[in-house]
Amino acid sequence: MRSMIYLLTVVLLIFGGVLTTHGQVQDDGLILYFSFDSEKGGTIKDQTGGGNDGTVEEAEIATDEVVHGTGSMLFDNANASVTVDSFKALEEYQDNSYLFWLQFTEENSGAWQQIIAKKAPGTDRVPGIWTCNRVPLHIHYRFDPGNGGSLCVGPKGEGDAFETDKWYHVAGVKEGGNFKFYMDGKVVDDQNVPEKHTQGVSELFIGKTNYGSALFYIDELYIYDRALSADEVSGVMGGKLLPVEPNDKLTTTWGQVKVRRD
Repeated sequence: MRSMIYLLTVVLLIFGGVLTTHGQVQDDGLILYFSFDSEKGGTIKDQTGGGNDGTVEEAEIATDEVVHGTGSMLFDNANASVTVDSFKALEEYQDNSYLFWLQFTEENSGAWQQIIAKKAPGTDRVPGIWTCNRVPLHIHYRFDPGNGGSLCVGPKGEGDAFETDKWYHVAGVKEGGNFKFYMDGKVVDDQNVPEKHTQGVSELFIGKTNYGSALFYIDELYIYDRALSADEVSGVMGGKLLPVEPNDKLTTTWGQVKVRRD
């Protein structure tokens, strides 16, 4: 009888842990994580558990182009956006890291087209990430004051161009006055940026801001309030922090309980 009570207690603890951790990713300095696997009622869930969910307008979950999980977010018109309201960690960071998978669906129009913009009073460059105002495709990644950072970078660095319909892993890491631009886990550009960039209360935008959205899929967005190391960038790219599905957790822990009971 006592062993049965012990078993039931352990099982309840396991279920409680599974239910409270389902879908969440937590790591040192991780302040926002979107898997883009699903949306509900126009909302994308912040899977750090921080409650900083995104509001979706004219973007949609796609299941045909996916890196990890079951979905990605498709921005297929200039008005598509996901907006995250301001929160303390987003308003205060200096060192920071943005990591995400990106696939362009069309060539740039020749105008500046937004991918991500963290705004602050008087600026949309902390960071601001666009396609460059040129064809073919490059990424422009900058910080204010001074508009410092990468000018027009492709998979192999300045001047190299992205292909459409191909996934790339993009990571921008700012540490003090240095900015490293990673593509597919390798540093392709290294620039000086303002050591203390502008900060303050403002929103984070994916897709449209005062610029129209670029046309792309995005998957697995991680935002940190610290600078990640090269090994950590590679780990995130490789899916090291992906949430473990509850069924997998339950199978493993149930097996452990059975062994212990026996």
